Amino acid sequence: MDITGKKLFVKALQEENVDTLFAYPGGYVTDILDELYKTDAIRIVLPRHEQALVHEAEGYARATGKPGVCLVTSGPGATNTITAITDAHYDSIPLVVVTGQVSQSLIGNDAFQEVDIVGMTRGVVKYGVTVRDRKALGRILKMAFYIATSGKPGPVLIDFPKDVQLASGSPEYPSEVHIRGYKPNESVHVGQLKKAYKLLRTAKHPIILAGGGVHLSGAEEQLRQFAETMHIPVVTTIMGKGVLAEDHPLYVGNSGMHGRFAANTAVSECDVLFSIGTRFNDRITGDLNEFAPHAKIIHVDIDTASISRNVVVDVPVVSDAKLALEKLLEWAEPMKTRRWRDQIHLWNEEHPLGMRRDSGMTPEMIMQGINEVFPTGIFVTDVGQHQMWATQYITASPEKQMVTSGGLGTMGFGFPAAIGAKIGAPDKDVVCISGDGGMQMNMQELATAVCEGVGLTVCILNNQYLGMVRQFQQLFYGKRYIDTCLRHRKDCPANCKGPSEGCPPYVPDFVKIAESYGAKGIRVEREEDIIPALKEAKRHTDAPCLIEFMIATEEIVLPMVKGGNPMSEMLLK
Repeated sequence: MDITGKKLFVKALQEENVDTLFAYPGGYVTDILDELYKTDAIRIVLPRHEQALVHEAEGYARATGKPGVCLVTSGPGATNTITAITDAHYDSIPLVVVTGQVSQSLIGNDAFQEVDIVGMTRGVVKYGVTVRDRKALGRILKMAFYIATSGKPGPVLIDFPKDVQLASGSPEYPSEVHIRGYKPNESVHVGQLKKAYKLLRTAKHPIILAGGGVHLSGAEEQLRQFAETMHIPVVTTIMGKGVLAEDHPLYVGNSGMHGRFAANTAVSECDVLFSIGTRFNDRITGDLNEFAPHAKIIHVDIDTASISRNVVVDVPVVSDAKLALEKLLEWAEPMKTRRWRDQIHLWNEEHPLGMRRDSGMTPEMIMQGINEVFPTGIFVTDVGQHQMWATQYITASPEKQMVTSGGLGTMGFGFPAAIGAKIGAPDKDVVCISGDGGMQMNMQELATAVCEGVGLTVCILNNQYLGMVRQFQQLFYGKRYIDTCLRHRKDCPANCKGPSEGCPPYVPDFVKIAESYGAKGIRVEREEDIIPALKEAKRHTDAPCLIEFMIATEEIVLPMVKGGNPMSEMLLK
């Protein structure tokens, strides 16, 4: 018996074991929602904005390992998703985004809420298509889930016209799909891996650089065993943070623009760099001509296009991180690296990571408090200074997950992604660490969290500025603070050099905002109140608790490497 396209869509979600759908209504998905009304097997989450909706699906995917599934209407509903889809593209997050579309007879006629969303997102999705034929719907939906989750994960977009939603056709949903031209790598080239291993064995100063691909492949345990067996120190990107426990004797720290002195120096001085699951973006490399200048470079990555795109490598290995490490473990033998590890330890002692403790409550103190009150859980950051402080001071591990926007650096990501993470992992503590600027970009999701009964802790570091750009203005632009002060009013002096007694009050009042939504709000201005506030927040399990930490306006993130400079040229104070 034939069924409608909308009914097959719901059947597909059930066949793919989708338990949560992030959906926002509109004229061209109302028929689909009406069909979803008939089942209680799928939780429908109603966010307050489509960008936040996709970020919530990202957080859900990061917490569960399953694809985040989204449904939005055509026109502005679809275009509002583009930033978040791009974020998922850069960080390899599996998403299936379904957009409603006008009937095919209206496509190309500038109909109400008609946009070419497939064309708009072509460069930031793994697969995007408008369903033109009801007969193809089942196969297209199956392809969407397969492509999103296989190989290098990423977002797919299915544009679903109204006439196809209502058209009748076969009820069959395929159990598998074979796609000509799409063959994700499911093996490792043993010959290339042997070359990599032989090169690594020649090293006197080896370093493992681990990126987010290690997390995506679930290879944390294999990486630990390999590093321990070989006695090789490990440096991470911010997306790779947590692949090795923070207190592991082989863990050096994050590298890159705001990485540890010892980590950046180790990369600069190593003779063999074994990189795995990272694409060498500019935040990691700095000046490409000076990146790991003495090293032979091995690059293991599942994406062929990522290898030698930014950094020309000596031994390329196209492979899933877990497959490669499992094979390497068959050959691994201890190396004599004691002197090298002692040197790295000495660099850490000479230039430890830390902030002054004589200028009031600092971000380091706040992160230490979070570590104490929340020893396990999922820690989601927004983007900016607070993000860097979190990646520096939150003690991540394979059991303590950190979620952040790495490739696109999307302000507004943190809070909705934390909501999605908590929905996906309700039994885990979830802490969102945000800045006052980023929080205001998707603050309306307080309504989503309250209505969905999502209990999470939101830590806002309020320095009353768009802090990361302000830091650049402070260090490199003579304190010419333009367009970064969040207290600025139209009658403020034109040539502001920083806060003074005459500054206008800050808006909004985050505590009152939280309370107006039905959440708990707390303001903290002293170090001694950090732990009590976090413990109070942890007790709120059915709605968010928002803590506003008032920090110094001109606090900066150190170490720092100016964009385009070599990683050896770090500002330390």
